[in-house]
Amino acid sequence: MSEAPRAQGGPRGDRPRPHGGPPPAYAALDLGTNNCRLLVATPTHGGFRVVEAYSRIVRLGEGLTLTGRMSDEAMDRALAALTVCAEKIRRRKCVRIKAIATQACRQAENGPEFIARVASETGLRLQIITPKEEAHLSVAGCVNLLDREAQAALVVDVGGGSTELSWVDLKGQGLDARPRQFAPWRLPIKAWLSVPIGVVTLAERFPEAGGDVQGWFRAMVDAVKERIAAFPHADSFREIFDAGGAHMVGTSGAITSLAGLHLDLPRYDRNLVDGLWMTRDECDGTISRLLAWTPAERAAQPCIGPDRADLVLAGAAILQAVQEMWPCERVRVADRGLREGLLMSLMSDEQPRRRRKRGGGGRKPVEAAS
Repeated sequence: MSEAPRAQGGPRGDRPRPHGGPPPAYAALDLGTNNCRLLVATPTHGGFRVVEAYSRIVRLGEGLTLTGRMSDEAMDRALAALTVCAEKIRRRKCVRIKAIATQACRQAENGPEFIARVASETGLRLQIITPKEEAHLSVAGCVNLLDREAQAALVVDVGGGSTELSWVDLKGQGLDARPRQFAPWRLPIKAWLSVPIGVVTLAERFPEAGGDVQGWFRAMVDAVKERIAAFPHADSFREIFDAGGAHMVGTSGAITSLAGLHLDLPRYDRNLVDGLWMTRDECDGTISRLLAWTPAERAAQPCIGPDRADLVLAGAAILQAVQEMWPCERVRVADRGLREGLLMSLMSDEQPRRRRKRGGGGRKPVEAAS
């Protein structure tokens, strides 16, 4: 990941600021298959402080598995959210920006065309990252939630169009680097897997039709398990997991919704959800509650809402599949992930640098590292 352009003469990291001005702001934007998310933060001695956050469900990948293309309606929704993000980035005078797109843009035939349209209409230059980069950045964003007393962790990032699984050696090097020397590619990730199944694609593949709810849910779980079971490269971790020396970290809107439901929160509260430990039985019990409700009853839950009512069970099925394949008694819930990993990388001096080519045309771009 290369260094993102800086404002002319702008400060870097936590270096002294001229004339006692405000600290430099950094922006991380993640356009996923289901959500568009932005974090703007300023560096601190131990990491960073978020000064602005934005999230909107855009369902960019809606119908993608059927047509191979992103629909005009989905692209329009995403562009509306990206326009808001671009304005926030400009207003905050961000000195470094990283704007990325994931599975929907990787998969869609019209992905490159959409990326060009975004640059022209919003000034944002989105970079389509690889599944490997996505997995590494998700782990980077969750580093502070890893239990260093354990031997290993499985970080599960459930997205709209894909799910990334990363097996982390908690006794390895790279977890305790200082913020300025942090590098996602140096994390002790010993194996990783990207499954092209997320909450949107799974829900579209298995539409909810009433009737045998348990059978419908089981079919989703088995479909995910089939893809995970075919991956042999993490088998060296089996002994650690079997001995209870590992834990799981789950990062996604579906998993945080499950946590909020488990806590019976009257409204979603990140401070109570992020970092929460749940047992395997608590996860299973919360999923059972979900399965007993109608879609309308799920939508009425304050930590789910109508936008996630048709997706939360797909997310629960993915979590259930991972737990059955890699049993863990402890699951840590993360209301953080890829964007936080992007910010940590942007604020580090340890970024490999490549020369960039600058393109012209359209509005003046909001630069993104490539």
